Amino acid sequence: MTGYANAASELGGAATVTVEVRSVNGRFLDLALRLPDELRGLEPALRELLTAACKRGKIELRVATSREAEGGLQPPTDEQLDRLARAQAAVRRWLPQAGPISVNEALHWCRGGTSVEPMDAPALAAARKCIEGLREARAREGERLAAMLRERLALLRQLAQKAEPLVGAVVQRQQARFLERWDEALASAGGGPAEPGLRERAHERALAEAAAYAIRIDVAEELSRLASHLEEIERLLTAGGELGKRLEFLIQELQREANTLGSKSAALELTALSVEMKVAIEQMREQVQNIE
Repeated sequence: MTGYANAASELGGAATVTVEVRSVNGRFLDLALRLPDELRGLEPALRELLTAACKRGKIELRVATSREAEGGLQPPTDEQLDRLARAQAAVRRWLPQAGPISVNEALHWCRGGTSVEPMDAPALAAARKCIEGLREARAREGERLAAMLRERLALLRQLAQKAEPLVGAVVQRQQARFLERWDEALASAGGGPAEPGLRERAHERALAEAAAYAIRIDVAEELSRLASHLEEIERLLTAGGELGKRLEFLIQELQREANTLGSKSAALELTALSVEMKVAIEQMREQVQNIE
């Protein structure tokens, strides 16, 4: 599911840590973290927070500090410069040939000597706040997806209701047509059976064949299972929680019933209803892949 959130924490003075997190649709959880060097140690903790909050989607989390926003230039403190001068003096006592420290080197070492530990807690606090905002954004999208799925459920129920009265009529029509063609075949084979009782036995055989054919084209069982799957999807949407994989399985079952309905259909009306069902189910399948 898609979502975006950001948060910031003060580090003291004008320095801040800013966290941004965004997610796009995906069937599996794919995490990408963009951290400044001084906060690399937070990556395991941030991954743990994201994994606990999200189960699906491609999620990117970015952390930036105010020092990065200022181009990485931080003026060294007097204490840092004093320590650096003493260190340089100690080195040159033992290595008189060593050159003096340049301004760039002094800035680099002063920045490297700054403790990054105080940044960890504010960064984690901002990350927790940001991830909570992402969860809320994804929850809002989940509500919209659930509303869309309920619309498709209502459409599928309407199509199933239209199909139910057609099933019995189609079976009776096909059975009558089968018997009629059987009688025509007997008539064309000869004026009448020579053996006593042959026509009666042939008629009974025709009835048995017609009944077997009616069973093959009867889709009442498929419609019943389809209705059961629709009820289960409705129950899951009402219950909430992690539904994605269970909904995917039920959508597959809906597709199977709709395919069987189309393959067993012996009437144009049922075929048209089957096609409409497949379209609605495919729309549900595309959205269910985004649900967590």
